Amino acid sequence: MAPAAITLAADVELSPANTGFMLICSALVMLMTPGLAFFYGGMVRVKSTLNMLMMSFISLGIVTILWVLYGFSMAFGTDSGHIIGWNSDWVGLSDIGLTELWGTYNIPILAFLVFQLMFAIITPALISGALADRVKFTAWALFVALWATIVYFPVAHWVWGEGGWAFDMGVIDFAGGTAVHINAGAAALGVILVIGKRIGFKKDPMRPHSLPLVMLGAGLLWFGWFGFNAGSWLGNDDGVGALMFVNTQIATAAAMLAWLAYEKIRHGAFTTLGAASGAVAGLVAITPSGGAVSPIGAIVVGVVAGVLCAMAVGLKYKFGYDDSLDVVGVHLVGGVVGSLLVGFLASGKGQSDVEGLFYGGGMEQFWKQCAGVFAVLAYSLVVSAILAFILEKTIGMRVSEDEEVAGIDQAEHAETAYDFSGAGGGAARNAVPTPAADTASKKVDA
Repeated sequence: MAPAAITLAADVELSPANTGFMLICSALVMLMTPGLAFFYGGMVRVKSTLNMLMMSFISLGIVTILWVLYGFSMAFGTDSGHIIGWNSDWVGLSDIGLTELWGTYNIPILAFLVFQLMFAIITPALISGALADRVKFTAWALFVALWATIVYFPVAHWVWGEGGWAFDMGVIDFAGGTAVHINAGAAALGVILVIGKRIGFKKDPMRPHSLPLVMLGAGLLWFGWFGFNAGSWLGNDDGVGALMFVNTQIATAAAMLAWLAYEKIRHGAFTTLGAASGAVAGLVAITPSGGAVSPIGAIVVGVVAGVLCAMAVGLKYKFGYDDSLDVVGVHLVGGVVGSLLVGFLASGKGQSDVEGLFYGGGMEQFWKQCAGVFAVLAYSLVVSAILAFILEKTIGMRVSEDEEVAGIDQAEHAETAYDFSGAGGGAARNAVPTPAADTASKKVDA
């Protein structure tokens, strides 16, 4: 993320080009949340599809209102104690001029705040993938509101707000490795440790019901991620945003290939789910590092993330935590990998002159990255677990066992994703099924 600034510069004029660019990038990042909904929706069983879609979509509503009321002020207002920001003029966005610029940048505050809003929206939506099949929708909506307020807004200030402790320390997080992905991944782990496993975890097959939907979601995420990453430089004046755009494509491609190679060696097949998951792992890992590394460095980031994330998704079976859709394995691990590799691969020729170990810069930047990574991880893990515990003990977070077995879509939304009642004609319904057809029908029903 380009350095935040809240002191207006009198000699800076609004740039229509950069303003338009930022609005387009904001729209691209907004598209990522529906893309995530499709990605997650295809990965669950049929009976949970709509709930998975809604757990992402509701974030668009809740976080938008919170951001307008106080979220933007908390994240990017005047620093207080290096922990949180506040600017009363920004409460309700009621005192922001149409052409009032964002600090020393040539874009309006309104363009910056709506771009950052889309980050705030998708981050809690990422958590939802770990909780598939078993969480009450009302409890989830309340968790999103509380988590955004207590976790995301302060962490965004730490990392990107002027005066935030991580920002002042020099932790490099170009577009959200710590503030978004580690934050969401650690939160997911904290919540699932509280609410427990799905019924049938490690016993029943819980395969994706629609791999085409997964691939569609992955494609939308990949597309929107160019706005997510390249837009985080807040303009196009010096080529750093272009470097980030290029590195985003490179790392994503490398991670997808690395995941598939690992999958072929380990399991004997190249799967579409592996291709989609590998691409997302690369996108996650390059998010914090892409402005600091070279294109060759981006290949390294992608390969390392693809292999390590592919390995990490299996840890849930070893350690017994039910991360339904691999949020921990992809977002937490990918975010950690991308953030820490900055300490080795920063070239000094991108967003800053900071050099990593492999470019003669020693270990100083690596230790800074460690501070940012593990502080965000610990804070989000602990606070998220506490929030989940409070909700579980008050209103309850889990649906009943019967509702979980029958299907959370019907229980929570009174709908189903697919209606087959009109399929087939009278002749087909009256026909006597052959043994083979009867067997196939039972498999479909199952």
